[in-house]
Amino acid sequence: MLSDDKINHISHVLLEGLKEKGLIVLEEDESAVRREIKRTIYGYLKINDEIDGVVKRKINSLSRSVVEGSAEWDILYKKYFEEEENKKGKL
Repeated sequence: MLSDDKINHISHVLLEGLKEKGLIVLEEDESAVRREIKRTIYGYLKINDEIDGVVKRKINSLSRSVVEGSAEWDILYKKYFEEEENKKGKL
């Protein structure tokens, strides 16, 4: 998980980058836009954490034991993660 400080920094960098490239012109309070960016990042991270939990439970529920960190576990994790992302509407 990213710290609050890192997310805050990312929101500042993202907003400045958008302004520099002329992709956004703000006539209102920038802090409101940064808050929305942070809210979106937190939402994305929360969904990814939920998917991670579902995927790990799915792998652990298999009839055979798959060792976390093994090549097979990594392949299954990626496959199941993509499946769960698709169920949620690919973020």
